Amino acid sequence: MTSTTSIDTQEQILNVAEQLFAENGFAGTSLRSVIREADVNLSAVHYHFGSKEELFRATIARTAKPIVRNQLKQLAKCEAKNETPSIEEVLEAFFTPALEVVLNSGDRSINCARFMGRCRVEPDSVREIAEQEFEDSQKAFLDAFGRSLPDFSRTELTWKLDLVIAVLLRVLTESSKSGSLIRDNSPETIKTTVSKLVAFLAPGLRS
Repeated sequence: MTSTTSIDTQEQILNVAEQLFAENGFAGTSLRSVIREADVNLSAVHYHFGSKEELFRATIARTAKPIVRNQLKQLAKCEAKNETPSIEEVLEAFFTPALEVVLNSGDRSINCARFMGRCRVEPDSVREIAEQEFEDSQKAFLDAFGRSLPDFSRTELTWKLDLVIAVLLRVLTESSKSGSLIRDNSPETIKTTVSKLVAFLAPGLRS
């Protein structure tokens, strides 16, 4: 059985790693810096994560898993009502869980958003680690895009989804700034933000 102390240590390491990866990227973050900022010893990092790459993967997975799980659940609900949901419904199922998970991650919400954005500009070998964690969701939503937008090739749908992800990350990483589309993490704000994003993006996806 995992002790509370062990769980707390893991969370402490992950929180520091998330902040440092967001600020400095994968190459610019050393295990030594994580150890120093988290105030733990090297053996604790190796015990829980093994290597910097696995620490990076675990940092992504902590956010990715609940997003992917809830995205797939919402998409399944859409498709249960309508085998071919509209692109608006698909986008809503994509955006809502991501905003809910990141914005409701407490004190780490800003670091979480910035870290997810930073993952997109890492070298291919590092970015692929992040993409693997979101692979199930991206495949499911590409398939849904294909059903909702049948006139486009898989390649076209792939870059359309890529642009949707870029917009989502931009909105999240700017959420702490004045004039942001996101005012707070209330359900009403999340719903309003999703509605605005869907209204903005759906026409472009159809063209």
